[in-house]
Amino acid sequence: MNLVKDPWLPMRMRDGSVQALPISHICADDVLDFALPRADFQGAAYQFAIGLLQTAFAPKDSTQWVERFKQAPTQQELELDLQAVEHAFNAEGSGPLFMQDFESLSEQKPSNIAGLLIDAPGENGIKNNTDHFIKRGVCDQMSLEMALLALFTLQINAPSGGAGHRVGLRGGGPLTTLVMPADSDAPLWQKLWLNVINRESWVYEDPDFSDGSVFPWLAPTRTSEKKGSEVFHDHVHPLHMFWAMPRRIRLDVKNHEGVCAITGQTTSNIVSDYRTQNYGYNYSGNWTHPLTPYKGDPKKPDGDWLSAKGQPGGIQYKIWDALTFSSEENAQKCARVVGHFERISEGNPRVFKKVVTSLWVFGYDMDNMKPRGWYSTTMPLFQFDPEQQTDLLLEVKRLQKLSGDALWHLRTQVKAAWFESPSDTKGDMSFIDLEFWQRSETSFFNAVSQLMDAVDDGSEVLPSATANVWLGQLQHTVLDLFDEYALSELGSERTMLKRIEARRALCGWLFGGKDIKKFKQEYQVEEQQEVMS
Repeated sequence: MNLVKDPWLPMRMRDGSVQALPISHICADDVLDFALPRADFQGAAYQFAIGLLQTAFAPKDSTQWVERFKQAPTQQELELDLQAVEHAFNAEGSGPLFMQDFESLSEQKPSNIAGLLIDAPGENGIKNNTDHFIKRGVCDQMSLEMALLALFTLQINAPSGGAGHRVGLRGGGPLTTLVMPADSDAPLWQKLWLNVINRESWVYEDPDFSDGSVFPWLAPTRTSEKKGSEVFHDHVHPLHMFWAMPRRIRLDVKNHEGVCAITGQTTSNIVSDYRTQNYGYNYSGNWTHPLTPYKGDPKKPDGDWLSAKGQPGGIQYKIWDALTFSSEENAQKCARVVGHFERISEGNPRVFKKVVTSLWVFGYDMDNMKPRGWYSTTMPLFQFDPEQQTDLLLEVKRLQKLSGDALWHLRTQVKAAWFESPSDTKGDMSFIDLEFWQRSETSFFNAVSQLMDAVDDGSEVLPSATANVWLGQLQHTVLDLFDEYALSELGSERTMLKRIEARRALCGWLFGGKDIKKFKQEYQVEEQQEVMS
């Protein structure tokens, strides 16, 4: 099987059906999406297709990019360009195999194929009988197609895996941010093309598709048993980032019929085992993967940049600015594909004025090699003049900071209402954070949307009326949550008095705190007062 020529990726058609088609069908108007049975596989399929387009079909400039966005290429045109990399995408047979080690690893002990799934229990989990939530034995065999997706998903997200089992190029469990049409019925082509960068915006030498500088599996693995074997960004071609291969793995494919545990479908190629060896590619230094945002230290401009990672509590608007804005002053870089689209849309207002886009953010929340969860969400993506970015970012951060301060006071006063002394508050209170961010998200983005409208009218400051509404909604959200958590039960007279005192303290900050007064003064917000019953 060849991943460029043969049908293998399930795609959702406009009529609702699902068909396994060759990758060249992504340009067909009746193909709406991929249709993978796992969320992490769905994200991996997008990254596979985007990487393939960037590698073999990148537009020469913004003009060609816009032309191909408005009119997708024909299947024949796409197939012709993909022929240049076809040799690197064999899934079985002799010679180099996609995302698999150059060596056969025949001396290594076989492991069950479930080990490729990031959320499957590891050897210690099975040995110590701690696989309580994710059970062992749930995936004894996969089709070759699903095994390859599992392998690719592991390589691009690879967490720490024990001695010498290397972490992915972006670190373990990186966040991926993709620009998406807000219209879910937009063809898959547009969903992918929005995340391909033209060669004028991303300048790199024409790649050599045969020497391993782009596709590492085409050459002997740069092993990393010794110091000084790190792979830095200038050691390989920039396109290598889409195909980085930190893990040394070989699949054991059996050509007989069986049922895939991932899809539940009968297949003629079964993969039950794989072989792995440690000390593969050891990526180090400052990489900036095109699909991931990065954060540095404002006090150390020459320091390391770290990729954004999934965190407990999910992906909330408190980090939205870091996903959509780049700022040297704040040491943050949005994903290159996000910045590229912002420049393209600003330079082609007639084309993109009515193209509403969103940001799809997804990734694992990892605790070293243990997955705590998979998060996937969409957020608004606004179009603006890059010259206005500094002022806009300042306004957005003010809203986020006040939200964060409000959450801190909410959490503090809920603890004061619940517990007799601060030493008693040792439990997990993250559920309060999660509920707060979710409930206040709509009002936050409504405020940002009106800020963007004000920018169109020549202002770069949050309108007074908008600030007034947003602050009122924030205050009501905080008080509603406090009442639900602290006043939903009557309790004794003594405990009720304690809870009322906590509420008064919360209201004191919400309606008269130093930060609140400053916000009201700067935006000329009307005075509001909470009436205590």
